[in-house]
Amino acid sequence: MKETYIIGEIGQNHNGSVDLAKLIVDLVSRPIKEEAFGLTLKPMNAVKMTKRDLKEELADSQMNMPYDSPNSFGKTYGEHRAFLELDEQQHFEVYKYAKSLGLDFVETLCAKKCLDMLKLFMPDKLKVASRDLTNLPLLAALAETKIPIILSTGMAGKKELDEALDVITRYHSDISILHCVSQYPTRPENLNLNTITYLKKHYGQYKIGFSDHTIGISAPVVAVGMGAEIIEKHITIDRRMKGTDQIGSLGPDGVNRMVRDIRYIEMSMGKEDIYIDKSVEASKIKLERSIATRHTIKAGETITIDDIHMLSPGDGFKWDEKDMVVGKVAKHEIKGNEIIYPDDIK
Repeated sequence: MKETYIIGEIGQNHNGSVDLAKLIVDLVSRPIKEEAFGLTLKPMNAVKMTKRDLKEELADSQMNMPYDSPNSFGKTYGEHRAFLELDEQQHFEVYKYAKSLGLDFVETLCAKKCLDMLKLFMPDKLKVASRDLTNLPLLAALAETKIPIILSTGMAGKKELDEALDVITRYHSDISILHCVSQYPTRPENLNLNTITYLKKHYGQYKIGFSDHTIGISAPVVAVGMGAEIIEKHITIDRRMKGTDQIGSLGPDGVNRMVRDIRYIEMSMGKEDIYIDKSVEASKIKLERSIATRHTIKAGETITIDDIHMLSPGDGFKWDEKDMVVGKVAKHEIKGNEIIYPDDIK
């Protein structure tokens, strides 16, 4: 199986701090140690940040609305958003740090003005937030850069997806589509992972993946087993920190378990066949059963069906080979409850 491209989304979990963003980058970059098999597994492939232009966010009435919440960083929603917004130079600082650790850097640009940041650096990929799949002018501006684009379908049906693809493919076709449900956190009965199969069948010319907002790690691991080539998941240093996304994100232990299990799945899928793997040959010999004596059989006795049963180990005759034993004569005494081997009979 191909390596899954795993994106650790920082989102607003940096709480307005470059240093905290870098700590999350550190977490994303850590190799995964698996002591049981002595393995060092590849960590996540990329981190993702989001850049907003607050003048292009919400209507003034919404930005000026009082925001009285335990997770608020300001008296109004506008103040809250401004507190959580890192400027272009700060994004550049996090970008450089991620690249120094060997990670790709994915950026969500939420307005045309945000493309000014491309004067400082070029992200490896651009991510389009679900809410902007119908923002066709923004899609055209992003596509014009020719940077690979990842689309998230969290608020989109087929019509919205097709219209977005029509705009982007006028410029390039390096596109990935992530199944997503924009419910935070997503309830399991709303997830519909079979959309991944649908996307692979009907949009197979693009890379298909999964942007996950569920609690836990089971959904992204299953998604990989279903063929998802990209996984995106929110990451945080501590799920108990202030912030609306923290509780639905993965902390350090969750990151370790999710990446471990995805890398396991990559190694585990194998080929579409049934066969005896070399790794089980020793267990097969030790545990499988062979034809054995029920009681002591003396030299010269003819072995009957009533003289035999099945015992381990499995290195003797199998039951479907009983005709090679029944009716044969014992060359020498064979003790009871012992395996009958070819050298024991004639």
